[in-house]
This record gives sequence, C-alpha cells and structure tokens, in this order.
Amino acid sequence: MPLPRTRGTGLRQRLAELRGPDVPPKSLDARALAALAANPGCERRALLDGAGVDKAKLAGALGAPSGFGQSQFAFMRGNAFEARVKADGGAELLRLVHERLDPRAEPPTAGVVPDLSAVGPEGRAARTALALREATGAGVWTLLDHPMVALDVAGSPAFLEPDAVVVHPDGRWTVVEIKSFPMLDGSADPAKVGAAARQSAVYVLALEEVAARLGTPPKEHAAGERAAGEPDTAVPPAPAEAPDTAGASSERGARTGVPEVSHRILLVCPKDFSNLPAASAVDIRKQRAVTRRQLARLTRVEDIAAALPEGTCFSPDLPAAELTTAVEAVPATYAPECLSACDLAFHCRDRALAEGAVTSLGRSLRSELGGLTSVTDVLAAAHGEAGDPRDPAVAMLRRAARLRAEALDGHPAGAGASEALEGAACR
Repeated sequence: MPLPRTRGTGLRQRLAELRGPDVPPKSLDARALAALAANPGCERRALLDGAGVDKAKLAGALGAPSGFGQSQFAFMRGNAFEARVKADGGAELLRLVHERLDPRAEPPTAGVVPDLSAVGPEGRAARTALALREATGAGVWTLLDHPMVALDVAGSPAFLEPDAVVVHPDGRWTVVEIKSFPMLDGSADPAKVGAAARQSAVYVLALEEVAARLGTPPKEHAAGERAAGEPDTAVPPAPAEAPDTAGASSERGARTGVPEVSHRILLVCPKDFSNLPAASAVDIRKQRAVTRRQLARLTRVEDIAAALPEGTCFSPDLPAAELTTAVEAVPATYAPECLSACDLAFHCRDRALAEGAVTSLGRSLRSELGGLTSVTDVLAAAHGEAGDPRDPAVAMLRRAARLRAEALDGHPAGAGASEALEGAACR
C-alpha cells in the first residue's frame, strides 16, 4: 500500500506515491503530448501522464484494455528505414535537409555527429544542450542523433527524444521527423502528415526552451505564432516545397548570437514502395501555436493531485475495484477522438455511456447543447418536460422533436391539421 501523503511532500514524491511503490515512471513522448494538448480539459490524462503512470497497464487492470498500438513488423521496418537514412554519418539526411530547406548554404560534405550519451534523461538533456551550443557556433553541418530535450508540461518536466535535429552552418536548428508510412508520387496520407506535424511541434517547443536558456528567443517565433492565430503580414507562410527564406532571419540571428529554431521541419518517408528516403518540408507554425496554447491551458499536476483523497494510488497491482475508485476520483473529459489516442479511452467511454453523458456523442454536439450534460436532460428538454424555452438549445431540441414527429406521422403535428387529415381519410 502507498505511504500517506503529507503537506511537506515534494511533487516528485507525491507523483511516485500515485504511481505506486517501486513502480518506475513511464516517460512521455511527443505523440502522447500532442494527444494531451488536443484534450486539455481532461485532468485524468494530465495527472496520469504527469505522474508517469503506464495507462496501458492501468487499462488492462481495469478490465478495459486498449485496442491500438504499433505492430512489431511496422516497428522493425521503421527502425530499419531510420538506420538507412542515418547511415554514413547521416550523409543522405544532411543532403535532404540542404536540398529541401537550405539550398543556399554550402553543400554538406562531412557532417559532425556529436556523442550525446549520458546517464539518465536529465544528463542526456544537459549533454544535448551543450552539443547544441557548440554546434551553433561551429559553422558546419551537425547532426544530433536522438537528442534529449525537456519541456515543462503542467508543472512537470517531460523528456522528449526527436529522431534527429540538424544544426545548419548559420546556426539554425531544424527538427527531422522520420516516419515509415510511404510518400507516393511526392505526397503522403494527410492525416498521418498532420499527426507528424503535431508531434514535431512539441519538439520545436522544447527546442525553443533550450534556445531561450542560451539567449533571448528570436522575434521570428512570436511572429510565427501570430501567423497561426491572427493575421500577420510580417511573416507569410512558406509553401511546402519552396526554398527556406531564412536569409534575413539568419543575419539577425548572427548579429544577436541567438539560435533560431526553424518553423519548418523535414519529414522523411520511404519513397513509393521502396526503402529509399524521400523528404518534404512541412510548415508547422499553426500546429506549434495551437499546441503551445493548449499546453498552457492544462491544469497544473500538483493542483490536481492536491484534490485527491488520501491514499489514492494507480498501481496496476491493486484490486480492480480500488483502482476504479482511484481513477474515478480524477475528472475526465471523454470524446470519441480519445479512442485513437488514449489507452484509457475504452474505460472512459464505458463510464460516459453508463452515466448518459453527452460527451460520448462528440465535442461538436456537446458544445451545441450548452448546459444539458446528460442524455436524460436532453430528452426531457426535447419532450417539453424540463428546460427553459428561452434557452436556444432547448428551443432547438423541441423543434427537432416536432420535425421528427411530423416525419414519423407523415403530416404536420398541429391539432387542426391532424383532424382535417382524419376527416379526409374517413370520407
């Protein structure tokens, strides 16, 4: 059983108590952070991810195992393709970065690949920051293979590992995302490209925090964020395959000595059905701005943990009934989109259906129903048994109920019309 919490317990100790005794934390990845940012109102996921709880094991212990994941064949194929792309010191990868993102720079002849090995995620993150600092002023092409960066998420650090980060000769940093889905005739599945862009946006945000510690963040970042949320004529969005217009920003970065994190990432995929790499530049300013805004909306982990009952624990070794009580103590915001992004989605869906919550019907419908939060309330309002007629949602439901009745009866629902039709039928 977990030890009771005390007021003087630090955040790390509190999160360790929530995971359970001797349960190692499960590190967050960019894919999980992107899914978390897509549903910032879910305190349950924010707490479990912040505490490092393995949601897949927790879902299995609750009797609602998740039904998604990457197959072993796809995992092995992805690793083989990534190894091919990074072979020979990343020569092919650096060539693609030069061709797609920085054709004005000197072609890479022999790039530098620094050693990023260190003890623990904190040590690797510190080693990555040092390597980035050294590479920024070296003036040569540098490839950081699987660097480690940290991002503050709801008051708790999350350690992330991009596939690669390339430092240009002018000191710019570019995120490289390597995926195993094919690029057919120069284009890939838009849904998968969008998911890769959201994942890369998390890496860019983490790299910007590293850049901020090395100096003042560049002005281009703020302009890029405005481009996604409001009109901004200073930085027009770049086409997907156009050469990177980095001359002016690079000159400003050179004058100030501040590293610039590029808002365009390089997506590398297999070409057609082969194992040869093909690359495309993807502008992720919109995804970056949305992810940053959503992560800022997350409730801090310590605030959620402080509201839990004493002795709450999410260890998979506990009985199912005790685990269910612990999980239900944290509010959740379920939506059908969770089924493809969260291991606990099936458990939350079953609870939402059992409670008759309208969130199980989708976010768009939930937003239109206003203060009506259950299916029972919706039906009562539609049948005129409850609800304020002046409420737009109630008026909409009652009109929909009248239209449904007319469609089922085959005639208008008014009393006069019904009597006339009955008389006509008798004659």
